[in-house]
Amino acid sequence: MEFEFTIPLGDWIESGFGWLESTFQAVFDFVSFAAESIYTGLEWILLTPPFWAILLALVAIGWLVKNWKFAIGTGVGLLLVYGVNMWDPMMETLALVMLASSLAILMSVPLGILAAKSEVASVIFRPILDFLQTMPVFVYLLPAVAFFSVGVVPGIFATIVFAVAPGVRFTELAIRGVDKEVVEAGQAFGSSPWRILRQIQIPLGAPTIMAGINQVIMLSLSMVVIAGLVGAGGLGREVSLALGRVDTALGMEAGISVVILAIYLDRLTATLGKSSTPASTA
Repeated sequence: MEFEFTIPLGDWIESGFGWLESTFQAVFDFVSFAAESIYTGLEWILLTPPFWAILLALVAIGWLVKNWKFAIGTGVGLLLVYGVNMWDPMMETLALVMLASSLAILMSVPLGILAAKSEVASVIFRPILDFLQTMPVFVYLLPAVAFFSVGVVPGIFATIVFAVAPGVRFTELAIRGVDKEVVEAGQAFGSSPWRILRQIQIPLGAPTIMAGINQVIMLSLSMVVIAGLVGAGGLGREVSLALGRVDTALGMEAGISVVILAIYLDRLTATLGKSSTPASTA
C-alpha cells in the first residue's frame, strides 16, 4: 500500500487570497478607482496634445538631461514609433510606467532606509525581497486579477510588486555604504539622526539610490508589457495580439517600440544618477 503525502499549499494560498478579497473589497475598490483615475489623467496628458508636441517635449528633456546627440537619437526613435502606428500604445505604456514606477519608488526608498537603519527590518525584508525577485513574473498577475479583475489596475499592481525589490536593496546598500567616519563627524557636531540622513547619507548615497530607481523603472517597463495579457493596454496589448495571431510584423513593431522607450528611460535615469554624485553637485 502506497502512502501519499500531499501538502495543499496552493489551496491554502488561494483561500487566503479569497479571504483578503472578501474582507478588504472596499479597500481594493478604492485603490482601483484611485489608480485608474490617475492613470486616465496621465494618459490624457500624453495623448491629448498633437504627437509632435509630446515628441518635442521628450526630445527637449533628453537634450537638457544628457546632450544633443541623445536628443537627436530620441527624435529619430520616436518618429519611427509614430511611423509604425505605435505612438498611442507607447504613450499608454509610458503612462503605466510613470504611475507604477513612481508608486514603487515611493514604497521602496523609505523601506530601504528603514532596512539600513534597523537590522531587524533588514533581516525581515531580505527573504521577502528574495521571494519577490525569484517568483515567475506571470504569477504576479494571478492575485492582481483576483483583487482587481482585468484591466489597467491589475497591471499596475503586479508591476509595483515586481519592481519594488531592487529599489529597497539599492537604497539599503546606499545608506549602509556611506563612510562611517563622515557619519561620526556629523554626530560629533551634534546633528540629529534625521539631519545626518537628509544631509549626509542620502546625498552621498544618491548615485546608488538612482541606480536602484533605474532598475525599478526598467522592471516596471518589462512588467507592464507582460501585463498586457490581463488587459493593461499599451504596447503589451499589441504584443499579446501579435502572439495570438502569430503576427510577426505587429510583434516586431511593438517590440522595437518597447526597446526605444526602454533606451530613452534608461539613459535619462542613468544620466541623472551620474549627475547626483557629490562631485557633480558641488
